[in-house]
Amino acid sequence: MKVALLHYSAPPVVGGVESVLGHHARLMADAGHQVRLLAGRGEQVDPRVPFVQLPLADSRHPDILAVKEQLDKGQVPAEFAVLAEQLAAVLFEGLAGVDVLIAHNVCSLNKNLPLTAALKQLSGQPGSPRLVCWHHDLAWTTPRYRAELHGGYPWDLLRTAWPGVVQVAVSELRRTELSELFGLAPENISVIPNGVDLARFFKLEEQTQSFLQRLDLLDAEPILLLPVRITRRKNIELAIRTLAALRRKYPEAALVVTGPLGPHNPANVDYFAQLTALRTELDLQGAAHFLAELHPGFLPDSVIFDFYQLADALLMPSREEGFGIPILEAGLAGLPVFCADILPLRALGRENATYFSPDAGPEELASLIAARLSTDQAFGLRVRTRKQFTWEQVYHWQIEPLITQSGGRIL
Repeated sequence: MKVALLHYSAPPVVGGVESVLGHHARLMADAGHQVRLLAGRGEQVDPRVPFVQLPLADSRHPDILAVKEQLDKGQVPAEFAVLAEQLAAVLFEGLAGVDVLIAHNVCSLNKNLPLTAALKQLSGQPGSPRLVCWHHDLAWTTPRYRAELHGGYPWDLLRTAWPGVVQVAVSELRRTELSELFGLAPENISVIPNGVDLARFFKLEEQTQSFLQRLDLLDAEPILLLPVRITRRKNIELAIRTLAALRRKYPEAALVVTGPLGPHNPANVDYFAQLTALRTELDLQGAAHFLAELHPGFLPDSVIFDFYQLADALLMPSREEGFGIPILEAGLAGLPVFCADILPLRALGRENATYFSPDAGPEELASLIAARLSTDQAFGLRVRTRKQFTWEQVYHWQIEPLITQSGGRIL
């Protein structure tokens, strides 16, 4: 499908809406759509997404600013209609062959009313793309804009539901405001939130991102991290049994063991076979993950550190440790620490960790973990963000269906 995104400016111009445009364009291109950006200022920053510059779409274009100065006083100068016609003509050309046009804030704010008027002129014409008005801000409900707004045309364009247009608000508050402003039922306005770029926020390595996709980890709740080599003294079987018990309360819980097999003891091969057999016995094939199955040998430190950022808790059931550096790394990452009550780990964790016997029953340990996480507000927000507010989740569940449903041309 051919999709166009319209705003006053586009990346690399820095701004909240500009950032959203960039993410939308990237995700749509990833999904196989043909995407173009239309704006007054910007550049092509993605080789898959052409940038179509429409100078008069810029809210800071001198001619637009001159007209806005008069509009803010309640006067509609003759130049307004001329600019609207010019913009309609370049829009028509820039939208050739487009199925869906998503206009961000153009139908909401008075930053460039000639552009709004041009868009209204094109909306609903035979052969024009289906229009989606994406509302981040609303001039008519924002006190700081009120002195610039007046009754009648063109200001009323910003408080009128145009026929045949799909309406999107970025929050429930904006939907309520838009519903009252337009006289539309709330169910006729979609709420599609902004998202977060998890990979960019955490500066994830490409290898880490590949692991996340292959293991589908972002839907897990919680993610327990066990950053150790696969050797018997690490007591990994307790972690696996604990995971099975924890999944009775948290059905999407996952465990990630990052290390390879211990290099000095051939018996570790047999131990690993026992662990994978236990995983199968407990039906945890999609929940207990050994990165050694995906990558032989040691992983780069940068990848291991990524998992500290992604995990929800550190689980260390070791029977023996000489030191226990994962306790310190978890402290730097802000992770809750659940570790065996052995001298080296207690010396590091002191009162800032939750301890258990290496011989503890899995039900007991699962209850400890569940009790700690159930009262952790940061954990709840982290999981909800990871599951609902990454750009990939927002796109998959909300933006892609909207594009598909809005794809027909008006004939």
